[in-house]
Amino acid sequence: MSKLKTNRGAAKRFRVTASGKIKRSKGFKNHILTKKNRKRKRRLRAGAMVAAVDVPRVRRLLANS
Repeated sequence: MSKLKTNRGAAKRFRVTASGKIKRSKGFKNHILTKKNRKRKRRLRAGAMVAAVDVPRVRRLLANS
């Protein structure tokens, strides 16, 4: 069986931390920012961790990294 290729779209969106958790950035921060308040936009800047139920799926997408 051939090797799995890394999903390049996923590789750009997720990073694996030193402890093995998967880090992601939050959505809803690209456009239509005028109606979102300052506090909300500031909170969207912070990173987040991938939910436990989604980790196996993301790991498969990041198979080679």
